[in-house]
Amino acid sequence: MRITAIAGGVGGARFVRGLRHHLDTTPDLADSEVTVVANTGDDITLFGLRVCPDVDTLLYTLGGGVDEGQGWGRADEGVRVQEELAAYGAQPQWFRLGDRDLGTHIARSQWLGQGQSLSQVTARLARRWGLPGRRITLLPMTDTPVETHVVVEDGDDERAIHFQEWWVRHQAALPARRFVVAGLERAHPAPGVLDAIRQADVVLLPPSNPVVSIGIVLGVPGVRDALRGTAAPVVGVSPLISGRPVRGHADACLRAIGVEPSAQAVGGLYEDFLDAWLVDPADAGATLRRARVEAFDGPLLMSDVEATGRIAAHALRLATAVSA
Repeated sequence: MRITAIAGGVGGARFVRGLRHHLDTTPDLADSEVTVVANTGDDITLFGLRVCPDVDTLLYTLGGGVDEGQGWGRADEGVRVQEELAAYGAQPQWFRLGDRDLGTHIARSQWLGQGQSLSQVTARLARRWGLPGRRITLLPMTDTPVETHVVVEDGDDERAIHFQEWWVRHQAALPARRFVVAGLERAHPAPGVLDAIRQADVVLLPPSNPVVSIGIVLGVPGVRDALRGTAAPVVGVSPLISGRPVRGHADACLRAIGVEPSAQAVGGLYEDFLDAWLVDPADAGATLRRARVEAFDGPLLMSDVEATGRIAAHALRLATAVSA
């Protein structure tokens, strides 16, 4: 089976890890190949280094090196370099980069500076983390630099700040008026992205932020058309339970674009290409015009790899059902 997942950071990474666990423990599916199309819309340059938060979270989670408590960053991490930067007065200090994590950003920035594309660099990083050996291909959504900014209220005026500053420094507490994605209009899908969607047997939307993760990937010219045209069933997993995100600030992002924070409303954002939508039992009353809505048989919580594997297995069964 060829499975393509469109993913953001923590939620997407944990879902794909659970998916891979399910495939590996199911003899008939163990040879399945998983391609992950990663959001790069929250990328940022810090201290002269290119940082790709969602790509890195996928690398560390799928490669076994993530800080499980945080859900992002490296395990057994130190911050001595960041402390030294602070001693020099280097800014910003609201985005913490660990010592080992810095190795990733230094390598990426060096290779990009040598003229390699983000796709080529991501493939090199993925090999370091053993993803090809786990039958996982990690693709950035585009090789074009893209950055998301948030237009926030500033008294009677408004100003734009990088998405990471809004998300990390302000915890999405500043009222957001809109999102502006610089570079998206001139972006092209990275090599392999459209083929991964068109040639898949199943396309999955993990429970990632629908506005600033999956929504940004869908904004890359050609991606949404590929999802509409693929013969594969497209199955999504709701990131909300009773209108609240399990983690993160998806509800604040949805309100900023004028969408109700509910499983039904999020499914509606994808309804032009979605075939099935898996929701929590608390949202069993959700309906969509085109897509089949089905409630999971327990809390839709990715509490551990086994629980996440059961969610992924249900999504695959749902894909089979809607394509029958």
